[in-house]
Amino acid sequence: MVFRKLPGVSASGMGLRLSQKFVFLLFLSGLVTLCFGALFFLPDSVRLKRIFLSKNESPAVTVGSESDARELSKKVPGDQEHQRASLKGAEANGKLKVSRKPSVTHGARTVERSVRTQDDWTPARAHEPAARDERVTSPAHHGQHNSGFNYETFKKCLLKAPLGTERGKPSDPQTLQRREKVKEMMKFAWDNYKSYAWGKNELRPLTKNGHIGNMFGGLRGASIVDSLDTLYIMGLMDEYEEAKEWVQNNLDLNSNGEASVFEVNIRYVGGLLSAFYLTGAEIFKQKVVELGEKLLPAFNTPTGIPRGVINLGSSGTSWSWGWASAGSSILAEFGTLHLEFLHLSEVSGNPTFTEKVSNIRKLLNKIEKPHGLYPNFLSPVSGNWVQHHVSIGGLGDSFYEYLIKSYLMSDKTDEEAKRMYYSAMEAIETNLVQKSPGGLTYVAEWRGGILDHKMGHLACFSGGMIGIGADDGPQEKKQHYLDLAAEITHTCHESYSRTATKLGPEAFRFDAGAEATATRLSDRYYILRPEVIESYMYMWRLTHDPKYREWGWEAVEALEKHCRVDAGFSGIRDVYASTVSHDNMQQSFFLSETLKYLYLLFSDDDLLPFEDWVFNTEAHPLPVIRKSCQLEHNTRQTSLE
Repeated sequence: MVFRKLPGVSASGMGLRLSQKFVFLLFLSGLVTLCFGALFFLPDSVRLKRIFLSKNESPAVTVGSESDARELSKKVPGDQEHQRASLKGAEANGKLKVSRKPSVTHGARTVERSVRTQDDWTPARAHEPAARDERVTSPAHHGQHNSGFNYETFKKCLLKAPLGTERGKPSDPQTLQRREKVKEMMKFAWDNYKSYAWGKNELRPLTKNGHIGNMFGGLRGASIVDSLDTLYIMGLMDEYEEAKEWVQNNLDLNSNGEASVFEVNIRYVGGLLSAFYLTGAEIFKQKVVELGEKLLPAFNTPTGIPRGVINLGSSGTSWSWGWASAGSSILAEFGTLHLEFLHLSEVSGNPTFTEKVSNIRKLLNKIEKPHGLYPNFLSPVSGNWVQHHVSIGGLGDSFYEYLIKSYLMSDKTDEEAKRMYYSAMEAIETNLVQKSPGGLTYVAEWRGGILDHKMGHLACFSGGMIGIGADDGPQEKKQHYLDLAAEITHTCHESYSRTATKLGPEAFRFDAGAEATATRLSDRYYILRPEVIESYMYMWRLTHDPKYREWGWEAVEALEKHCRVDAGFSGIRDVYASTVSHDNMQQSFFLSETLKYLYLLFSDDDLLPFEDWVFNTEAHPLPVIRKSCQLEHNTRQTSLE
């Protein structure tokens, strides 16, 4: 092949032949590639990567098409919990189809025991040096963030040992016997889940198989993650170790399905955080930080209000529920992230989690609230209310719960949460709290100024919420709030005692002569819900009135008689029927909430004392954040080093 000479370039002397030039250029390009490639592997190259990577490589967050949203709403299993938000709303709008497809089960696994004991705990008032545990004291490096979180420091900032002196063992023989019964119920529920549904999300006890559902975006083991802290608190250590081993080896977060941000947060994020704080096992922290980061794209909206559904895969696409009005987000969903996200920032050192939920508060404080009330539907695009439907039951409930609990969890420093909570309580009392002709106090729902005299089972958590908030409101209203809490809890107990099974319906009414009674066939079911028992537990701790323990025992007896089947516990379809029909579902929240609240009800107050712990809406205990204490201990440790 003949190469033409370039004009003015000699082929001899200082000039280079074309073949030599090619070799030289090849060497030079290789050198440049090597240098720039090395930069990307250096520890501090994150900023360089941001410069060179295209913005288009970030996952886009879009609202799905109407058909996509409708399809998702069809997949939502109607027997999943908190129907407090998306689930309950879908059912109420008649747009929900229940998936009943059986699932394949896995066998149980055996593990070695390596649990830390209660003796490892050092309360804040004690100053004995604690043994360092390298698993939990090293800073978090996930996502290039150095958390500065030190587990030993955290333990020293607790006022009391989490599990008390004897795991809350009551001195009264009858109470102890009742607590042991609840523990047996937990072991029975767990053993059957392990035998017939291991690794699936929930157990179907009648058909003895597992249920996966469509709420968790491909995540598995909801009952395992939900049960971690309950098993640990009850001292079921072999079972706890089985659960921990499954999380370590089988909890796959690289799913590519559509998940409820709300449900993943309260069950998986809350469960893993709680397990980490109680046990110090580093695996729980690693998993929860990774999962928390997968939820962040849901916040990529014009207002920062997260959408309700997210693809947990690499796309990070999010959208609103198909049944939600005008693509709106749900108050109880975006308002039930604050506790967990603050703790995600705490353990990871990533302030983004706190910033996201703080922005929600900023928007809510800016927009006008009708009569001081918070409607249940908000547009994540415009930041305006979509409908004027207000409820402290489904679609609204845990938003209010997280306001007062955020204040308590902040060691009573979050003045914004306090102000928002008591302002909301004043509006609720003025507009929603009613007294029936028979003297029962209830909280109605508000539809653009028209009252709907209905109270859902989900709203029965409010007795406990109002009770724990009584101390920190206006001093002159302390007794008033305690009385209101007791009255609402009494009403919810009446909804149980007026049924044939002594278990409460999904919703009960106060109109057309009815009081605390479900008048519609569609409201008569009970799916092992915890809210009434939750209020019993709080009111017991606040007042020590023995009736709350008696009411709790009534619930235990009813659960044993009507919900216990050969292979677990099942919800029932009609609480008023003398011959029960089971729904074939052992909900994960039965293990996380219902049984845990019963166990705490029959325990001494030093088991998870309120001075140190608040419970998320799935009953996962999260510790009070004492910034000043942690700073003091970290400073002292640094000076010693």
